[in-house]
Amino acid sequence: MSFREAFLFWLKLGFISFGGPAGQIAIMHQELVERRRWISEKRFLHALNYCMVLPGPEAQQLATYIGWLMHRTWGGIVAGALFVLPSLFILIALSWIYMAFGDVPVVAGIFYGIKPAVTAIVLHAAYRIGSRALKNGALWAIAAASFVAIFALHLPFPLIVASAALIGYLGGRFDPRRFALGGGHGKSDKSWGPAIIDDDTPTPEHARFRWPRLLKIALVGAALWVIPMAVLSLLLGWSHSLTQMGWFFTKAALLTFGGAYAVLPYVYQGAVTHYGWLNPTQMIDGLALGETTPGPLIMVVSFVGFVGGWQASDVQALVGGNLLLGGAIAATLVTWFTFLPSFLFILAGGPLVESTHNDLKFTAPLTAITAAVVGVILNLALFFGYHVLWPAGFEGQFDAFSAAIAVAAGVALFRFKANVMHVIAACGVIGLVVRLALS
Repeated sequence: MSFREAFLFWLKLGFISFGGPAGQIAIMHQELVERRRWISEKRFLHALNYCMVLPGPEAQQLATYIGWLMHRTWGGIVAGALFVLPSLFILIALSWIYMAFGDVPVVAGIFYGIKPAVTAIVLHAAYRIGSRALKNGALWAIAAASFVAIFALHLPFPLIVASAALIGYLGGRFDPRRFALGGGHGKSDKSWGPAIIDDDTPTPEHARFRWPRLLKIALVGAALWVIPMAVLSLLLGWSHSLTQMGWFFTKAALLTFGGAYAVLPYVYQGAVTHYGWLNPTQMIDGLALGETTPGPLIMVVSFVGFVGGWQASDVQALVGGNLLLGGAIAATLVTWFTFLPSFLFILAGGPLVESTHNDLKFTAPLTAITAAVVGVILNLALFFGYHVLWPAGFEGQFDAFSAAIAVAAGVALFRFKANVMHVIAACGVIGLVVRLALS
């Protein structure tokens, strides 16, 4: 396949990659394995297994991996970047509309209906992950302990992830039967015909492991992180909002085991509770916007950055009070620090993965982390539900209309397996009708 063909495909994928990681991976499988036959089923799944055990958005990392395998480093960079950039530009535009016109009755009415839908969506995510991950009592216990840890004890999310990983590591050694579920997608003997990169195609020269290459990538990656952080720290100071965003979202990028829903509680703890870059209602609205745009759901961090840059006084002082510019700079900065590790994991680790075509063996910690994530996401659903159903707190009035919308969204998702985007659109229309009728 030519670089031009691949470029056009990755560009198209960036605009049509709706449906979360499962939908995005399905699109890539259909296009690359079944229709175009650029890569075989086994090679595709082998790459996916590696991406599944990494922190970060697995679909974006899979695109980066396949792009790298086909067209070297620039192929991986182009594939991964085009997976993200359309979503970034769309989210900046939607975030501007939200912040500039969010008080307009029509926009406010739409978000009034979307908020309860998001609560149902997060609850459904906990169910989907839990039904797949919690296969025995040990994993149920880990999920319950993580819920108690974050809900009652208010322990930081990184500590919960680290504890779960340690339990999984020990469990994999001493009781492998309970922790052998893994996070990969296994093997497949299904064939769609000869592929350009087939099962027995030799590993290309650029994908062979070499220590000098690994060292070079590590140094370049370190520079791409250190230089922006050093510039921000020296010019603006360590306590400046943009510097803290870079540091915070670097840590968040290394904690996204189990998908975006897993790291959202950590983003909430930091962005809402600790830094105050946005409020709980804005966090819920941001998740709704993230659900309705192409690209990985973790792109919701771009919305967090935009709102933080829009509202932070030190950012606005830097850009002379230009709200849109401050928000756009913060959103772009946050996206850079969130996705930089994903590129480095693929470009540095890809040759190691290509050196063997056997299943990866590091799934026991991932299994335990995924179980812990279920409890954390359940806590997130309760958090969203509280702010939606009691917008003024428990001492205020219960919002019966929001409760009805949340129940309807839940029925659509759990009972009728409705598409998330369709649920959000329908609830937005219902919310608009309700608000206009009440006004």
